Amino acid sequence: MVQDASPRGIFVPLVTPFTTDGRIAVDALEGLAHGVLEAGADGLVALGSTGEAAALDTEEKAAVIDVCARVCRERHASLLIGAGSNDTRSSALALAELKRWPEATGALVAVPYFTRPSEAGVLAHFTRLAATSPVPLVIYHIPYRTAQPLGAATLRSLATLSGVSGVKYATGGVDQPVLDLLGDLPPQFSVLAGDDLFLSPMLALGAAGGILASAHLATGRFTELATAWRTGDVTRARLLGHALARLSAAAFAEPNPTVIKGVLYAQGRIPTPDVRLPLLPARPASVEAALSVLMHLAVPEVPTAERR
Repeated sequence: MVQDASPRGIFVPLVTPFTTDGRIAVDALEGLAHGVLEAGADGLVALGSTGEAAALDTEEKAAVIDVCARVCRERHASLLIGAGSNDTRSSALALAELKRWPEATGALVAVPYFTRPSEAGVLAHFTRLAATSPVPLVIYHIPYRTAQPLGAATLRSLATLSGVSGVKYATGGVDQPVLDLLGDLPPQFSVLAGDDLFLSPMLALGAAGGILASAHLATGRFTELATAWRTGDVTRARLLGHALARLSAAAFAEPNPTVIKGVLYAQGRIPTPDVRLPLLPARPASVEAALSVLMHLAVPEVPTAERR
């Protein structure tokens, strides 16, 4: 098992841009990767749900990872790769394939979905995976998609597993289990906010960063927010947090990543706003609303004397 530092900072789970004939727009993907890292992101996530990984074939997935790995290598940035499923055996095989990309600093692996194992089964699943994975695991806890809630005791047990470096925490709010976890965090383990709307309160409570689809649109502002909380600039952090929550709400007005792709297309950063079925492109009104919020994303400067 390869050990690595726990992930910290702002990670952007890249969309997968498509050409007009439905192929992956490789040049646009590379441009996005360079762009968000240039703007201050600490790392990328390849093959997350924002990247429509479930709609990509094996060859396309490898192409996406190739691009992200090359960019992260050139920029000395962290790279998480989405891998695994709701089956332990196939997840272990998928993780083993990540040896092909030495640039990977971790794998983002969802809590088993649909089959709804017990919490003991979830712990056994990740114990088995962590023992053989070539990269550290970041557990993706998103019960409104997996139908599998986890209590504080199970989260703490997962956090202490050798080979598990963090959790992407997306429960639709700030709940008691994450308060318990952040209040007594195991060493070498990171909690990353996974619900864009709740990034600021999660950072205030001690989260190490976030994996945020809406950070495609204002990357520098999201990294500035993380820095403000880390350095104790509370007044600035609150102003930024409120402004970015409005942007995130607009970006998630329709199923992710449809609005974000619509905005990126309007900005000329990807060649089409296309998504693959069963997703449908966002309505123009939703894209225009997000563009409007982005255009008016102004955070007033706070005099130094008022900051504390």
